[in-house]
Amino acid sequence: MIETEGYRRFERVDHVEETSTGLLAQAHGEQVRVDLVRDDVVRVKISRGGVFDEEPTYAVCVDPLDDSPQFSLERGDDVVRLHTAAMVVSLWLDPFRLDVHRADGTPVVETAQDDHGRYWAYATLNDAFTVRRRCRQEDAIYGLGEKTGHQNRKGRDFTLWNTDVLNPDATAEFRSGLDPADPRADRTSTEFDPYYISIPFFYHQSYPSGVMSGSFVDNAYRGAYEFSHREEYRFHFSGGQYTEYIFAGPRMPEILESYTWLTGRTAPPPLWSLGYHQCRWFDYSQDAVEALAQRHRDSDIPCDALWLDIEYMDGFRVFTWNEQSFPDAPAMLQRLRDKGFRVITIIDPGVKQDPGYWVYDQAVERDVLCRTEGGDIYIGEVWPGDTAFPDFATEEARSWWGELNAAHVRSGLAGIWNDMNEPATGKVDPRLMRFNHGRESHERYHNQYALLMAMGTTRGLREAMPDLRTFVLSRAGFAGIQRYAANWMGDNMSRWDHLWLSMPMATGLGISGQAFVGADIGGFAGNSNAELYLRWMQYGTLTPFCRNHSEIGNVDQYAWAWGDVVLDLVREALRLRYRLLPYIYAAFLTASETGAPVQRPLVFDFQDDPLVRDVDDEYLFGPDLLVAPVTEAGQTSRQVYLPEGHWYDWYSGECHEGRRFLRVDTPMEHIPLFARAGAVVPMWPEAPESTDGHHPEVVELHLFVPAADGTTRSVLREDDGLTFAAADGAHHRTTLVVERRGETVTLRGDVDGDGYPEFSRQSFRLVLHGATAEQVDHGGEVVEATDGAFVLQNTGQAFEVSVRVG
Repeated sequence: MIETEGYRRFERVDHVEETSTGLLAQAHGEQVRVDLVRDDVVRVKISRGGVFDEEPTYAVCVDPLDDSPQFSLERGDDVVRLHTAAMVVSLWLDPFRLDVHRADGTPVVETAQDDHGRYWAYATLNDAFTVRRRCRQEDAIYGLGEKTGHQNRKGRDFTLWNTDVLNPDATAEFRSGLDPADPRADRTSTEFDPYYISIPFFYHQSYPSGVMSGSFVDNAYRGAYEFSHREEYRFHFSGGQYTEYIFAGPRMPEILESYTWLTGRTAPPPLWSLGYHQCRWFDYSQDAVEALAQRHRDSDIPCDALWLDIEYMDGFRVFTWNEQSFPDAPAMLQRLRDKGFRVITIIDPGVKQDPGYWVYDQAVERDVLCRTEGGDIYIGEVWPGDTAFPDFATEEARSWWGELNAAHVRSGLAGIWNDMNEPATGKVDPRLMRFNHGRESHERYHNQYALLMAMGTTRGLREAMPDLRTFVLSRAGFAGIQRYAANWMGDNMSRWDHLWLSMPMATGLGISGQAFVGADIGGFAGNSNAELYLRWMQYGTLTPFCRNHSEIGNVDQYAWAWGDVVLDLVREALRLRYRLLPYIYAAFLTASETGAPVQRPLVFDFQDDPLVRDVDDEYLFGPDLLVAPVTEAGQTSRQVYLPEGHWYDWYSGECHEGRRFLRVDTPMEHIPLFARAGAVVPMWPEAPESTDGHHPEVVELHLFVPAADGTTRSVLREDDGLTFAAADGAHHRTTLVVERRGETVTLRGDVDGDGYPEFSRQSFRLVLHGATAEQVDHGGEVVEATDGAFVLQNTGQAFEVSVRVG
């Protein structure tokens, strides 16, 4: 519960003047600034001590006022209003409150009143502040990034404070005083809060209209959001200034587009990072790693990356190798690279306090470590024991960290894994750690620490590999982390409820700007079993980041660990992912352009359907595939909700009308998967052993025939998958337009791009689903079916195909 007794509410505005971007007001000795960012986005700031903090965090990466929209200002006796084409911002003078409405009059945000009729537009005490807004009990709330529980956040309260979830010391304060029966008293439960990543951005969906608004508070101090109140919601930050971006919407995709314009989008990934990753915390030797790689190849298991956890280091000293276990790491990495494997190693921010250890000595010499208030180097506790932490709030520390990463990857590594970066400090209180040479508080940068670490890491990788797209994986994060790193969902459990949890958690991250997400397949902590592992693999292969990871001391969790029956089914799941890589890659590139998530809740595409607001156990993978994982042991069928439109069962080919529930069988061979009618899903004909050098001569186009007249669009994007050359035109981007008119279905391919040297495609193989045809018209020529498909000669040109369907 947010305690606000004694808070000083701002009750009256004394003066208002127009500015070039909105208005500036005086209230209670502070300045209130209202700036119009876009027609449908407004920023509200309140000074502290009469001074504005113009860069409160590292989240926003653009000048939000660079192209402020046209507006008009209207003055009344007790209100000043700003009008844009999309919204009206009302600053009420006495009593002070701030409301935003759309141009049609529907509310975006409205200040809430307490039981005494007093407005709470803004209240403050000792640097903390709180805001209260109106909200109906029937409304829905989405977002806030990585949170447990259901995707609809209404009815619950949340803390934003990056936390090492399985550490009993780090979680103690959040469990203290709770009834042992309360699931939030158990840090392994699917309700525990807070988690590793804090993103102060959420959506408010109004009932019954379904329209949405958005809120992003650009503040990294500890935050609290209360959505448990019947007729209002509240947020509170323990320090810093009030800077909020309010998004009028009313559609979720356009809100996310605006938010990711502000905070950045997931960068186009290297294609190999979308393949299968094998990871385990284990004390490997060099020979064992190479044997592990060979086992994947001998077993025909597609795999692109092998990961090394903390045991590869010399006494857990970052940027070192245990030379007893890895006598020639560069040679090993080259041999693995020759077999199509990339290797990624873990790097923690904790630097062992060990005079004589070159990284520590260098950090002390350069004065790039966090200090205490008294000026000592802050010491926490991580794997190597006493550890110091880089002061990533300084440019010098980020630059130094980049140099270390650059040198590390030059040995032959493909990417970096940032862990323990909440920051995790063991039993030592992290709040004694201060930043900017000890001048700034821990609270200002705690939630930003992982973002700042990723900034330095990515800088180093770009220095070492200037022509290649980078890959960094981070456990913690803040708004904007998507610009630099992917996120996995931390140390989960080998339990069915954690398999379920990873769905709303991933979709929550997706609609909060982070498109590159995934959970440890099979579960990290605890022992998995054959059925759980298989079902998680079948699900995990249809998520953005696909990594199998488990803890040291657990049972083996390799693809072959449970015998040939499970191995065969896992292999088929992985082969499906690899065949789908053209579709997955296109979804990622769309995310980099618009912010649209790769793994997304149904509400993202179907927000007008009230039935999808509480659907947590299925999701869309890209725009056109609906995935409904198995979430219980022994489950032989499950209920699936199909939203509006028509949907094809991926395995039976049966077409179902949407806006209905289905009971779908779940044989051990696969989980329910549906394709949207009208979609074209590009696929590779066969699954390669890795993406390395894979540029096929044939690409399949799976056309799911629309059941009704209309037009749909899909995308195929082909480029080298590794460099930045595609940004300068070295690609083929084919927009696939499907149009149905009566019994005629037309597929048109519109192409842009200049091609690229590795391009090898000679033809498309068109596969129709939902219709039987013996021939198609391809640009005026008749093409006969061959093995149930139509071969269309094509080396990157525009094309058009038409077919009559019954």
